[in-house]
Amino acid sequence: MANDVVMHTHGVCKVYNMGKTKVHALRGVDLTVRRGEMIAIIGASGSGKSTLMNIIGCLDYPTEGTYHLDGVQVENMTKNQLADIRNQKIGFVFQGFNLLARTSALENVELPLLYDRTGRKMKARTLAREALRRVGLSDRMDHEPSELSGGQQQRVAIARALVSSPAILLADEPTGNLDSKTSVEVLSLFQELNAQGITILIVTHERDIAACADRVIELRDGLVIRDEAVADRRNAAHELTTISVPEAAPPS
Repeated sequence: MANDVVMHTHGVCKVYNMGKTKVHALRGVDLTVRRGEMIAIIGASGSGKSTLMNIIGCLDYPTEGTYHLDGVQVENMTKNQLADIRNQKIGFVFQGFNLLARTSALENVELPLLYDRTGRKMKARTLAREALRRVGLSDRMDHEPSELSGGQQQRVAIARALVSSPAILLADEPTGNLDSKTSVEVLSLFQELNAQGITILIVTHERDIAACADRVIELRDGLVIRDEAVADRRNAAHELTTISVPEAAPPS
């Protein structure tokens, strides 16, 4: 497999048994993601995008098909092996931030490295500081989530996803809990990180979010119905100069 391929699926199917009924969530998905791409996966509810995200994120197994992540064949791994590869090769960013309360930003970002078996946890504090610097939060490292705005909390979550230098950053509706201005700020950060060479996969149902990617993959009924480059990519950083709505303050 070519060195620039970060992940590749071939003929991936997923069937759920619901009593006597079989639900075909994915029906043979072929997908290749190359290093440095920023891709949006879109589709209506029930299209299969969440199922595909779970398989790409090594949270679930395909019923059929093959999946390679950063040169490693994944679909036949044990649960412990999947946990290791998730920790080493995938950075997750969720809609709900998923930060630990009463825990500083720095400690939240360190968390993935505490379960790392490659020796990086010996440098966890240094790596966490660098990840927070990359997302513009050098001055908020000691703040707890309740002391941060929604946008700052999502930046902490992005730093946590970056801290282990994953092969791919997987974001699930990352702006779903944010106001319009803060959403653009987060999208601008994703584009900045992508420009630095980070591979990013965003799962979203919003086409204006997908327009920030350089490639869009659309699912319908478990099938890829569109896979094409974005002709006129949205520049989130440019939009920030025209938005004056203030970001919501953190709760007092």
